[in-house]
Amino acid sequence: MDLERILRDTRSVAIVGISADPMRPSHGVWQYLRRATDYELYLVNPTVGEIDGTPVYPSLADLPAVPDMVDVFRRREHLPGVLSETIAVGAKTLWLQQGLWDEQVARDGEAAGLAVIMDRCLKVDHARLVG
Repeated sequence: MDLERILRDTRSVAIVGISADPMRPSHGVWQYLRRATDYELYLVNPTVGEIDGTPVYPSLADLPAVPDMVDVFRRREHLPGVLSETIAVGAKTLWLQQGLWDEQVARDGEAAGLAVIMDRCLKVDHARLVG
């Protein structure tokens, strides 16, 4: 899988499981992407209404546009559901953040035509390959 090509071709990213807590990894990745990229960013968490004035959507289906990439900060047991939502909205890439790995989700995602990246940090890889 060509991570650099994926990162360069991506124009929009939905961050699923974003936290309003600045100490959480999802918040740090969002802050980095805001500063270092021109990606259109969408935040997804059903329990948060907004973060720093940015709207947070309850689900991928509620987004105003189709994201190219879905970056996931959810527990492993939630990954099949996130995969289903990702496929349903028509995203191209499912990125499972560092610590997240699920072979069945990867097989199902790839069978549906998605690029699936597991157990990698979007912030770290973007900074290393593109930033």
